[in-house]
Amino acid sequence: MNKEIKRIIIILTVLCMTFISLIVYISYFQIFKASAIKNNSYNKRLWINEQTILRGSILDRNGNVLAYSEKEGDSYKRNYNYGSLYSHIVGYSYREYGKSGLELYYNNSLLNISDSTPINEIKNIVIPNTTGNNLVLTIDHNIQSRARSLIDGKKGSIVVMNPTTGEIYAMVSYPDFNISNLNENWKEISEDMESPLINRAIQGLYAPGSVFKVITAMAALENSSYETQYNCIGSEKIEGYVFKDYEGKAHGPIDLKGALVKSCNTYFINKSLEIGKDTIGKISERFFFNSRIPFDLPVKSSQFPYKEMTTDVEVAAASIGQGKVLVTPLNMALIASGIANEGEVVKPILVKEIVTKDGKVLKQSDIEILSQGINPLGANTIKDMMVEVVKSGTGVNAKIKNVTVAGKTGTAENSSGKNHAWFIGFAPADNPKVAVSIVLEEDGSTGGKAAAPLARDIMLYTIENIKD
Repeated sequence: MNKEIKRIIIILTVLCMTFISLIVYISYFQIFKASAIKNNSYNKRLWINEQTILRGSILDRNGNVLAYSEKEGDSYKRNYNYGSLYSHIVGYSYREYGKSGLELYYNNSLLNISDSTPINEIKNIVIPNTTGNNLVLTIDHNIQSRARSLIDGKKGSIVVMNPTTGEIYAMVSYPDFNISNLNENWKEISEDMESPLINRAIQGLYAPGSVFKVITAMAALENSSYETQYNCIGSEKIEGYVFKDYEGKAHGPIDLKGALVKSCNTYFINKSLEIGKDTIGKISERFFFNSRIPFDLPVKSSQFPYKEMTTDVEVAAASIGQGKVLVTPLNMALIASGIANEGEVVKPILVKEIVTKDGKVLKQSDIEILSQGINPLGANTIKDMMVEVVKSGTGVNAKIKNVTVAGKTGTAENSSGKNHAWFIGFAPADNPKVAVSIVLEEDGSTGGKAAAPLARDIMLYTIENIKD
């Protein structure tokens, strides 16, 4: 009798533990993995309604149709109007290869369906939906085209945005790929060593080099106890490691403004140890280092791991955007915009509106302040320094006639041996309408020579052509 009772207790215990394990397992996926599974481009549930619903169109801010669907036999065919121009923004929607870009992350909106739940499934059966919603983007097709022509043939990215509203006017990543003939060229595209499928603007992590000095300069302004003056002899030894200025040039007696204007490495290396890694780290985190930038597409987190830095050499290298510091081009555009916007970091926007087939606005993106990166006085002080960078410093190639430009150049060393060329900036400096971030991956040149002229061109073009 006792044996039977023990056997029953053991069986019940095993069944109970199995049941609990299943509950924990299912709960884990519901809480932590549901979004990733839902947005997996190979999730078959994404295709359930594709045959019966006319997928919505994707348009730029001025009504140019970028992607649309039309009836073809018993199903719908997706069409893309501009080849490779929007391959990383619009993405693609192919049954054979899944989905990417906005086609993936706004799939439910484009099909006008709700998340799959028992109630919604019944609703879809009772009141079947046949037409999806349209996406209206903040992108300006002409500015996107101009940015793409500027970077053609160069690896890298150009991000153009409104610093006060957060609207993205252009977001280009190169190399790209032609969405329209993806079927014919998938093998070649997916195996390309230059990784054209990666959206470098939001998924590329780069050493920022000297463009990061604007963060260190902001930290300096918040630490009034450090000695602002410095005598640059062209090199600085930290714990036995010798850091050098570009081409070993000595700048002589210099202060914070002069150091940013001339991009003096050794000034920031020396002063970073006085300012402290925690102060620099906290400033960087206000500009979304070490956290996710909220955006319409997934953005990799920029990295400034100051809490893990244990040596002065690590802190010194990080202060000039080298070492363990990595950043996305979108994040650098956010930093430039924050400085332009009196320190307020505005949420970047790519999808302006979700609209029904009848023109009813279902959702509209509003301006949202994400953080106060630096106080207005500090932001304006950095802005004045950046204006001087373009007037007389390393960014003179970004000058625009009759327009005051604020900017910062960067030349970042990396493992390939070929420098990344950077430029961030905004214009007009006294009433900013456009902010830019440009990185030319492994360009081998300097930011002042290679990236600044592109910034000048795209800022001028945007100021002259953008429609509110």
